[in-house]
Amino acid sequence: MGVTLTGYLEVPEADLPVVEAHLPEHIALTRAEAGCISFDVRPDPANPERYLVNERFRDRAAFEAHQARVKASDWGKATAHLARSYVISGDSPE
Repeated sequence: MGVTLTGYLEVPEADLPVVEAHLPEHIALTRAEAGCISFDVRPDPANPERYLVNERFRDRAAFEAHQARVKASDWGKATAHLARSYVISGDSPE
């Protein structure tokens, strides 16, 4: 079944340049991760200060490895202060 994360990232106007500067590399690195099935982060057409996030990983281990990599990444450090609202479903934690 895998693990799916859906939700959004709140990006105040002042933080848009930081997000836009780091997002392409974040997407490329994530899509290259072992176990990444799909990964999409894009502006919400209905809200200019929100980015929609959809992720799917092969299993819990791949998802957890992604989470660990992101926390230590330039993206993770640059956006750690931004509010996130996510729902995670799929494989139960081991």
